[in-house]
Amino acid sequence: MSELTIDEQYAAELKQSDIDHHVPTAGAMTNHILSNLMVAYVKLTQVKWYVKGPQSLALRTAYQRLLDQNVRQFAELGELLLDENQKPSSTTAELTKYSMLEENGAFKYQSADELVAATIKDFDTENLFVDRAIKLAEKETRPALAAWLVNSWPQQSRILIRKTYSLTGLSSLLKKKPGRHWQLG
Repeated sequence: MSELTIDEQYAAELKQSDIDHHVPTAGAMTNHILSNLMVAYVKLTQVKWYVKGPQSLALRTAYQRLLDQNVRQFAELGELLLDENQKPSSTTAELTKYSMLEENGAFKYQSADELVAATIKDFDTENLFVDRAIKLAEKETRPALAAWLVNSWPQQSRILIRKTYSLTGLSSLLKKKPGRHWQLG
């Protein structure tokens, strides 16, 4: 029996990924999280670069913290997927394909309040995938993955969301929904 070529290995990976995304697994759901993190990085950077108004300096600092957290989570989560014998997406095309966050070049022209509200909406979207990945990891008996998702993700995101939104002076509009999600009141 001969070894698979590099192209055959990659084709098999893509085929398995397609199967995993149609019958969700913890690995596939976590790969969505990884993909969302990549798109979130671009969107967070866009806010940091283009935010205007009296709170722009404070918001730039807050968004740098969000970017730092994003980069750390992306790296840790990719390594964890590898430790779990999964194949995290490793190309921009794959990451874009599996992200559920939307980009828009006109986004940069929105007000600071709208930019921060969009960030909260994106975190909510990301948290939906985190919640689902936790359930799947527990079901599939992947304790390391479940523990990382429970301990490393939601707490820091919630704290940063509250702090960032408070900078716009509209934190009274931010209400906690059941679970890990936020909404504008």
